Amino acid sequence: MAFLGRFRLLATPALFLEYEEVLKRPEQLAVHKMPPARIHEFLVGLAGIIEPVRIFYQWRPQLGDADDEMVLESALNGQADAIVTHNLRDFSSASVKFNVRLMCPAAMVRELDQ
Repeated sequence: MAFLGRFRLLATPALFLEYEEVLKRPEQLAVHKMPPARIHEFLVGLAGIIEPVRIFYQWRPQLGDADDEMVLESALNGQADAIVTHNLRDFSSASVKFNVRLMCPAAMVRELDQ
């Protein structure tokens, strides 16, 4: 849906590099089974549609996980409409504090299909 322009993706360069690192972890490779060349192609395509976010203000510390902080900072500095994640529990307090919508991917897909 993102590749079709149904919603916009935001990320800082640091967050994008985290996405790459996660995709290449052995436990993730076992799940998605993409060869290195396919991972590279996917990341190039993803980089082409992600709206880069410049950090004007660091909000840390707000969350328990430094990697989650990158997501929150991208959302806040990029003026995101929502943070879409399976990790709802860890973002819930920041969602309320910063008045940013929090939703799981399935809820977002259902909303976009309406």
